[in-house]
Amino acid sequence: MHTSLTRIAAVLIASTMLAGVAQAETVRWARSSDSLTLDPHSQNQGVTHTFAHHIYETLMWRDTEGTLIPRLATEWYVKEDDPTVWVFKLREGVKFHDGADFTAEDVVFSLDRARSEGSNLKQLHAEVAEVRAVDDYTVEVQMVGPSPLYPNNVTNTFIMDKTWSETNNVEEVQDFAAGESNYAVLNTNGTGPYMLTSREVDVRSVLSVFDGWWGEAPAVTEIVYLPIADNATRIAALLSGDVDIVQDVPVQDIERLQNSAGFKVETGPENRVIYFGYRFGDEPLRSSNITDSNPFDNPLVREAMELALDRDAIQQVVMRGNSIPTGVATPPFVNGWTEELDQYPAPDVERAKELLAEAGYPDGFSVTLDTPNNRYVNDEAISTAYVGMLGQIGIDVTLASRPIAEHSPIILGDETDFYLLGWGVPTFDSAYIFNDLVHTKTDTHGTYNVGGYSNPELDEKIISLGTETDLEARDATIAEIWEVVKADRVLLPVHNQTLAYAMREDITLPVHPENQPNMTTVVFAE
Repeated sequence: MHTSLTRIAAVLIASTMLAGVAQAETVRWARSSDSLTLDPHSQNQGVTHTFAHHIYETLMWRDTEGTLIPRLATEWYVKEDDPTVWVFKLREGVKFHDGADFTAEDVVFSLDRARSEGSNLKQLHAEVAEVRAVDDYTVEVQMVGPSPLYPNNVTNTFIMDKTWSETNNVEEVQDFAAGESNYAVLNTNGTGPYMLTSREVDVRSVLSVFDGWWGEAPAVTEIVYLPIADNATRIAALLSGDVDIVQDVPVQDIERLQNSAGFKVETGPENRVIYFGYRFGDEPLRSSNITDSNPFDNPLVREAMELALDRDAIQQVVMRGNSIPTGVATPPFVNGWTEELDQYPAPDVERAKELLAEAGYPDGFSVTLDTPNNRYVNDEAISTAYVGMLGQIGIDVTLASRPIAEHSPIILGDETDFYLLGWGVPTFDSAYIFNDLVHTKTDTHGTYNVGGYSNPELDEKIISLGTETDLEARDATIAEIWEVVKADRVLLPVHNQTLAYAMREDITLPVHPENQPNMTTVVFAE
């Protein structure tokens, strides 16, 4: 549920008092939603990962330029005498927050946990056959075949302490969709630069610097993390001095903040596409007045829906220029994107009506659109605009708007007919999109294939990408897959998201292409 404005005010007052006794090293960081869980392998979701990166660490991660850099692994390479084995050399002298030593057994445990049945990250490790410790600081990952791009898949796979996990009975991953909880949902023990000091879900979390961290001591020694769903309240908190950094800046406030003395705004493109999805299959939709068929399963209906979508109007009116309209469900950062794929048709209401009639729905139909209202930039406003556009062609849409904490279980539980979602691509490769959004839903693939699209021939091509060593041939297969995905309108992309972070003028926090800023990178003006 939305945090009440009264509760937010009380939290901000408490945070201000806390900052009053602290030095400038305390940063009060506000954004529109909270981490869904602290179990590091439960949710493959951006806000959750961003928070977790401060507490837990991965083998490697990406800097603000998108470059893969060492973290808990200092080097990684394919084994010289076996191209199906990746070797990871681990950083020595690393400690967990409880003082335990970080070793290879923790990596083996964590990778196995991340690829287990209950993990929301398992598709990233689908080509892994076995993980083994060679010695305390060497791990070998045996793949089912040569997997030249596997290191790209581990940038959000966090490493847990095996002993701590066993002691606290969290060997198994939290089943988020079922509403399950475990000790790791509210308690942490990572190797990262910050330790969890307190947590009040959807209200306030405090992180304090970990003095035993292996990296260079960060300038920020304390983080007060404040989820503030209401846009106006979030910006008012910045302008009044109650928070120092706002990560999710509403597009309508960017210019005002840029012109406000004492503040600045950092902007940049995000590696994320915003799209609509719909249910495939013969079974009638649960929320529609059509009870003998599924309109979305008809390609003519999907074509009509695209012709009703005015991406440029959404960019200009809803996003105030702060988006990049696209005709393909992948951002330009990603291997497989091309200018040709990025093209999209001009809206054509009359042709869309003709297509609906041809499909057998001359009077249109009704359906419910599920949308988050605090996850992506102007997410609810985008959905509202599209509801109006679909109404012009006779599709009567009821908008069901929810916070992301309520939207996610609906998505993961396959309880929606029609929905808005965003997708970031941390691997910078199209296979990540195909594995999660396009492949038939199985135990290891199609986790976010909410619409139930299934194409066995395409599935085979998607699987082949995981072990194809000829990169030229692999790129050709990617192009073939995108051609089908676009022709079938498996997903209906709207735009690639652009980001804006607002902050006090004496703070510098660069925009991260994965929208995963880390407070260790904050620089204070001298």
